[in-house]
Amino acid sequence: MTIGQIYNLAIKMGIASDLRGRPAVIKKLRKEKAKYESLRGEERAEFDTERLINPYSDTRIYYGNPDQPVKRVLAGIDIESAEILMAKELGQKKPIDLIISHHPIGVGLAGLDEVMQMQAEIYALYGVPINIGESLQLKRISEVARSLSAENHNKTVDTARLMDMPLMSMHTATDNLVAKYLDNLFKRQRASLDTVEDLMKLLKTIPEYRIATQLKAGPKLFAGHLDHSLGKIALSEVTGGTSGAKEIFAELSRAGIGTIVGMHMSEKHKEEAEKNHINAVIAGHISSDSIGMNIFLDELEKRGIEIIPCSGLIRYKRYKKPAKRK
Repeated sequence: MTIGQIYNLAIKMGIASDLRGRPAVIKKLRKEKAKYESLRGEERAEFDTERLINPYSDTRIYYGNPDQPVKRVLAGIDIESAEILMAKELGQKKPIDLIISHHPIGVGLAGLDEVMQMQAEIYALYGVPINIGESLQLKRISEVARSLSAENHNKTVDTARLMDMPLMSMHTATDNLVAKYLDNLFKRQRASLDTVEDLMKLLKTIPEYRIATQLKAGPKLFAGHLDHSLGKIALSEVTGGTSGAKEIFAELSRAGIGTIVGMHMSEKHKEEAEKNHINAVIAGHISSDSIGMNIFLDELEKRGIEIIPCSGLIRYKRYKKPAKRK
């Protein structure tokens, strides 16, 4: 595979696993195309044309020739200059052709707020009116955009360029993979889940969460009680950029949601969950990120690419290489 093919595969898999459904995502891409075609002059020149084919602004190639073949990948949750230098050192014995970060950097980080609107669309699937979700998210999106404006976005990308190490990230694309994985799991097991404790036990059967538990970073109950009934389960902020509006918990409660499962939660969000009598199960940030990355990296291994995990990635292979015929 080439760098470009890996990038396209991430987008394809991300769309296929998007909780909103593929037709909804394709419709948004068509709207972006119509918007672009209506622009003229400076506005057209400034338009991010990747948005015409990629609905996830935080999944990008930052440096490298898209046509370059890839045989060996260094993959981690957070890639900074240190990891790039490590890749260069490791590559002296056997070349590393590409570095993949889960969390965005460069232009992907600068545009992180652009994927956050999808949270309102996901909450609509759980019964929160879309107009309310969009209104609440709008304020939060603007907050995130302002906070990101002060970041040194291109620091790590500059290191990759100077060291001539191809670099990309896949954030929402692989977050969609873990969201779909958990959604399918909960639907399959729903009949056997009565209490919050049942849900916690189920999560800990997942290898990445089991390993994270041994590292004291496994699933935790942030709000509610283990013996409480689950009610309806919703995935909250597992995909869609970063933490959304804390006011959404009141709307989720009105929609009949009893338990949310998320990656991480601030104190203010926890307080809102408690205030609205919602059980908040936080599965774990890095471990959840690892599930999505592992599902994708397994696809690369199927195609003969060697994976070297680093930077917190809990590598668990669901793909088993076929045994060689004798």
